[in-house]
Amino acid sequence: MIQTLYRFRSEWFSSATEARHDVLAGIVVALALIPEAIGFAIISGVDPRVGLYASVAIAVVISLIGGRPGMISAATAAVAVVVTPLVRDHGVEYLFAATILMGLIQMIAGLLRLDLLMQFVSRSVITGFVNALAILIFMAQLPQLIGVTWHTYAMIAGGLAIIYLFPRVTRAVPSPLVAIVVLASLSIGLGLPVNTVGDMGKLPEGLPDLALPNVPLTLESLRIIAPYSLTMTAVGLLESMLTAQIVDDMTHTDSDKQRECLGQGGANIAAALVGGMGGCAMIGQSVINVTSGGRKRLSTFTAGAVLLFLLVALGPVVGRIPMPALVAVMIMVSIGTFSWNSISNLRRHPPTSTIVMLVTVAVVVTTHDLAQGVLAGVLLSGIFFTGKVRRMFAVERAFDPGGEVRYRVRGEIFFASVDRFVRAFEDEQGQTVTIDVSRAHFWDISGVGALDKIVARLRRGGSAVEVIGYNEASADLIDRFALHDKTGFELGAVPH
Repeated sequence: MIQTLYRFRSEWFSSATEARHDVLAGIVVALALIPEAIGFAIISGVDPRVGLYASVAIAVVISLIGGRPGMISAATAAVAVVVTPLVRDHGVEYLFAATILMGLIQMIAGLLRLDLLMQFVSRSVITGFVNALAILIFMAQLPQLIGVTWHTYAMIAGGLAIIYLFPRVTRAVPSPLVAIVVLASLSIGLGLPVNTVGDMGKLPEGLPDLALPNVPLTLESLRIIAPYSLTMTAVGLLESMLTAQIVDDMTHTDSDKQRECLGQGGANIAAALVGGMGGCAMIGQSVINVTSGGRKRLSTFTAGAVLLFLLVALGPVVGRIPMPALVAVMIMVSIGTFSWNSISNLRRHPPTSTIVMLVTVAVVVTTHDLAQGVLAGVLLSGIFFTGKVRRMFAVERAFDPGGEVRYRVRGEIFFASVDRFVRAFEDEQGQTVTIDVSRAHFWDISGVGALDKIVARLRRGGSAVEVIGYNEASADLIDRFALHDKTGFELGAVPH
């Protein structure tokens, strides 16, 4: 019981000072979530309240059951672009049903420990993901910079000046919050001709209703929503796991990735039940939260709770917040998200790492699909790694004093190295051949098949073949899958 209370306190608020930082950071995030949620709802082809209610529900629920304190989850573009055809062809109720199925699949993924797949994402891919996302965040602000009055540019410049200079005065209040308050006061007080939050779409009035999706419970409905749910699951978990890793690095703390998978599933189910769309972790808002001082679950909960309060109680006021203020905050996020040292590392890091990072960035920016970019980076990393391990291989041929031919194999024998392995052996005629694999390892059935081929070829030439030195794992693989007779294995010693 004491340990549970200690963990609760450490995850929610360790001190009054930290609690204040979390609350203020959550307020900044709540304001930044509004235009994002509206925009993502528009992308999906649904009413703005679908995105806003989703952001409220996901942020609140994930703060309670998620595995990464201080990370912000809400409605996202990555999920929004996936469901556009579903909404267009079948309506918003099918979106809610697909989101519930998405949540269930995410929870199953958590139970199956699919979060461990993050181990296969290299640092180069993560860097490329971060840089691409920074570029996309900046590009998303461009519509607010085209065809506008000079007041917009002046307010953005002023907002950036406040964001970067105010911390020199005090860090008691997050500078992005100060920028939003100051610019909103100026815009409203002077009646400046700039775009406002209300121009993006009508804000909802009142609390959301709790209801199940109005779709028939049939196999046909499942056939319609399943492909979208699976895609949303993959995209949502991928972005959430990568964002969790980035927040881990920023805060120098660890997170529970399995619990985060389960939490994402629960949060998406809750979002659908209140009439919201699906979502996942948001790196931009998470960066805002962390850089504003948010570290605990309280900051994430505050973001969701304040967002709901703003929509229900202060809707007209929120609608008058100038977009230049929020654009300034998002430009700050873009600048802070980008890994600037990756530019200087282009010449210092291995060429393969640089290529993986650049390809990840290029694919994400070109397709606006984070999943495709990460998949391309992971595949390319795998190809480069396979090529590197393939070269860590050698076969030496020598004569023993007794006239026997001895081949000493060193390195990894697997599908990518089997051709070189087979070509390294000459066509011995009537010799006694010993193949020493004590410094080699057989990884797969391709390696076993190559050894079969070599032994069979040498025996056809009249040579007596002895294979020695298997390590335990290789011996087990050979014993189960080799096709040539086992007498050679009896002669070969298996070290223990």
